[in-house]
Amino acid sequence: MIDQYGWSEALGHDFAPFAARGFTPGRVIVQRRGQYDVMSDDGELVAEISGRLAHEADEGGYPVVGDWVALSLPPGDGAATIHAVLPRRTAFLRKAAGVGQVAQVVAANVDVALLVAALNADFNPRRLERYLATAWQSGAAPVVVLTKADLCDDVEAAVAATEAVAIGVPVLAISATNGVGLEALRAHVRPGQTAALVGSSGAGKSTLVNALAGEERMAVGVIREADARGRHTTTHRELVLLPDGALLLDTPGMRELALLDADEGVSATFEDIEALAETCKFNDCRHGNEPGCAIQTALADGSLDPDRWRSFGKLQKEAAFFDRKEDRVARAAERQKWAAISKAQRAGRKQREKR
Repeated sequence: MIDQYGWSEALGHDFAPFAARGFTPGRVIVQRRGQYDVMSDDGELVAEISGRLAHEADEGGYPVVGDWVALSLPPGDGAATIHAVLPRRTAFLRKAAGVGQVAQVVAANVDVALLVAALNADFNPRRLERYLATAWQSGAAPVVVLTKADLCDDVEAAVAATEAVAIGVPVLAISATNGVGLEALRAHVRPGQTAALVGSSGAGKSTLVNALAGEERMAVGVIREADARGRHTTTHRELVLLPDGALLLDTPGMRELALLDADEGVSATFEDIEALAETCKFNDCRHGNEPGCAIQTALADGSLDPDRWRSFGKLQKEAAFFDRKEDRVARAAERQKWAAISKAQRAGRKQREKR
């Protein structure tokens, strides 16, 4: 059963210590608040995390869709219990809500990140660059999927504009309504592999899931005519097993993906700019008024899009900001830990002095 969901010999090796303790492997296929649906060799189970895991896990340590977990099975009709999360091969992150919350894992063990953008009024190359940086940083291989090709007057021009920002990344123009491009997409989502759909609301992710699954698996929302955007029709994350054996993970629409520890992702997304910067006359060129600046020359002759250059700088600064913020949060947690230790030591000393 779990072989269909990506179980492998390598995972079996990682799971051996848990098997020795009597646990059963499973993969999280649906995530809701406080509850999970997990696929195991005993079938689909409802599961909750153990009290110990809830106590010991940090913010990124709780199970998410795509995770492989160690389970104890229920004695009767009760819920199974998740005791541990296996190491993740890849992880898709976004900024978490709340004070002091830095990162939230939204999907794990994803092989391919399908970055979905609609060819209508909501198409935005700058947002696509953000998705690309996040995908590269996650460890998944990005593929850009341009949906609603039937609503676009010049598909070839749209694909060319997308390829200019998604350098070296496959770009597919499809129409889930009439089936155009679906076979090309299936070539990138192979049996046993996990693909995650990432894109803003109204991009057509749920429609795409239904088209690939051959049935209505996800609710489809209505697009507003004013701005071509849609409502969040997907309210939970679900891993769908397609008829051909591929796995597709639909995620709630994410308009703004913050870049967390994403230096490598930004570099991969803007490798053209980084390669250009290496040809500057001076190694410490700040790409302003310095003589021999390749960036300024490219901007002047039109070979570098000013909007792309500004986007590169913005995402670099954003990634650096969250790196610093994460460091501050880590330092604050360390201070709290040692403050608690010091307080306990003082209380123990006072207690001994009373004796």
